Amino acid sequence: MVEFPGHRPTFSCRNCRNPVAFWQDLISKEFWGKSGRAYLFHHAMNIVVGEKEEKQLITGLFTIANISCSNCGEVMGWKYVQAYEPRERFKEGKFIIERTKIIKEY
Repeated sequence: MVEFPGHRPTFSCRNCRNPVAFWQDLISKEFWGKSGRAYLFHHAMNIVVGEKEEKQLITGLFTIANISCSNCGEVMGWKYVQAYEPRERFKEGKFIIERTKIIKEY
């Protein structure tokens, strides 16, 4: 588990408080996950990326990989691996983390 000294605001796993993303990596709060609201991040840390799978989502067909907390194993969302619609390619390499799976810490 990576830890960062100082007072950088982070989002942490709700179960185990493992830091998974920095506030400055947040792109949008206007996304949806399996359990409701979700955030889109440039980067995520302290996660395990699962197997790739093709998935039809609201905005089109994507290759995604589920992401889990590296400490407790909680599935937190997914990584966009490939977008098949040109207008959705900006999501490639980015992370969806479900709001119900994280807490904001200072």
